[in-house]
Amino acid sequence: MAGNDLPSPYDPQDKQSFSYVTVTKRWPVIITNVIDCVHRTNHDLTMSSRDSVNGDIINRRIAEGKVIIEKASGLKYEMARDKPLLPVPDDGGSHVDLYNDELQKLASSGKGTWFTCPWLYAECYLYRLIRSWFALTEHWTQFDPFFLLKEETFKGSGAAVYQLAMTMAEIDSEAERSSLDNDLTRLEILFDEMIQMCFWGNATDLSLLTTLSSGDIEKLQSVGKDAQAASRKYILRNDIDTAWSYLKSLRGGRLDIVLDNAGFEYVTDLILADFLISHTPFIDSAVFQLSRHLVMLIASILIALSSPKQIPWFVSDVTPPDARALLAAISSIPATIPEQDDSNATFYFTARPPSDSHLSALHKLHHRWLKYFEDGKFRLNGCPGLAGGLSGGPGANSDPQELAQRQSGVEFWTRPYSYRELADYPRMAGLEGSSLVIFKGDLNYRKLTGDLRWAPSTPFDVVIGPLSGKVPILSLRTNKADVIVGLPEGLGEQMDSDPATEGWRTSGRYVNHIPIALQT
Repeated sequence: MAGNDLPSPYDPQDKQSFSYVTVTKRWPVIITNVIDCVHRTNHDLTMSSRDSVNGDIINRRIAEGKVIIEKASGLKYEMARDKPLLPVPDDGGSHVDLYNDELQKLASSGKGTWFTCPWLYAECYLYRLIRSWFALTEHWTQFDPFFLLKEETFKGSGAAVYQLAMTMAEIDSEAERSSLDNDLTRLEILFDEMIQMCFWGNATDLSLLTTLSSGDIEKLQSVGKDAQAASRKYILRNDIDTAWSYLKSLRGGRLDIVLDNAGFEYVTDLILADFLISHTPFIDSAVFQLSRHLVMLIASILIALSSPKQIPWFVSDVTPPDARALLAAISSIPATIPEQDDSNATFYFTARPPSDSHLSALHKLHHRWLKYFEDGKFRLNGCPGLAGGLSGGPGANSDPQELAQRQSGVEFWTRPYSYRELADYPRMAGLEGSSLVIFKGDLNYRKLTGDLRWAPSTPFDVVIGPLSGKVPILSLRTNKADVIVGLPEGLGEQMDSDPATEGWRTSGRYVNHIPIALQT
């Protein structure tokens, strides 16, 4: 389908769309949270002890914090009054010209204000603009205004994390491992459970769950078997059989995960990769990718190649500091462990402290993941200090041209465009040659589909255009935006008109996941 024939993008001019809700409600809350975070940090700095050495530095940082608060407050005012988006200031970071050139094109076509701009561009622009506020300072350059929220939410996920660790411990038992070796039926059942775990883990999207309590989020993260069984009715298109048939044809394949949320969801991503590497013959060895740009070496270990975002992105998306913090925190995460009650089918009912077996299971998982990062079985792009970063890791390459190409791949994920451009991007931003690419979460789904007004029955391979057939794709997404494709004919329209399913496109209660086998 040619570019001129594509549907129009979602934008806030449609007051019935989630993009309108976003610009009127969600974004103001997110900006207010940034203001509160900087204000609290400034307060702590004001109350901190000072001496002749650090007093001037603290004063300068407080003054810079006040400027950031002023910029954020001004943005809220302009957004509410449908003012034009202003150019991203040159902060020395990536994509400034890219964003500003696109903004100029939009403005020239009458779509350069907060209520007329395409939603996908405007949301990417918002986080790139927020990044510039901090990048232009002397003392806030590395500050992530969303980090504490991500950290607090992860600590509140302790029950689910311990439960997953216990599940992995059961799979790891000698009896389980010996019986799993050649039992494709049982492996398929476990794979299905792992996939469910991954897409319901996406319920923790802090940019979307701005009004839910920690208890509400905990319920959304339920990973018990009963909860998963109850959730199956919300899967609108389940192509997991196709995904499994493709996966079991692999031997020694490479898994790529384009990450979404930090914290609990990132834990589920690691567990899925761990399961496929540790317990199946499909993703375990043969090709070791030295870097994201797929320098081929002969090795006996697999690389699970994850793609974090390089700047604070969509509140809860994984950044390199998040990845390091998770590995540091996971072995001591506080939690109360839920107990199952016969009168209540819900996983969460009552609570008790974690047992020795829970603690042992989590510590074992933690140490194995550290070992996988050290060995290169897990790699994390753009994260120095973990295997696969721009520096460090097994076989790190210091060639300037190679490092520049790697950096380009890392920065791809914070561009404002759809993933159609991946097809022609150098080495597909590191995905070229992958055995399976899993795109996690709502933003990645919006970018795969261009966030355009497709008919719900439009085939997924048509929607992704030139990306179709380049690499095998599995998209895992709970529905939190209007765009949806690949459904059976008439199902989307039926759900749009049924009062019982009102809000199904954006509630996060429904799922569709669609694999695409590699085409030659």
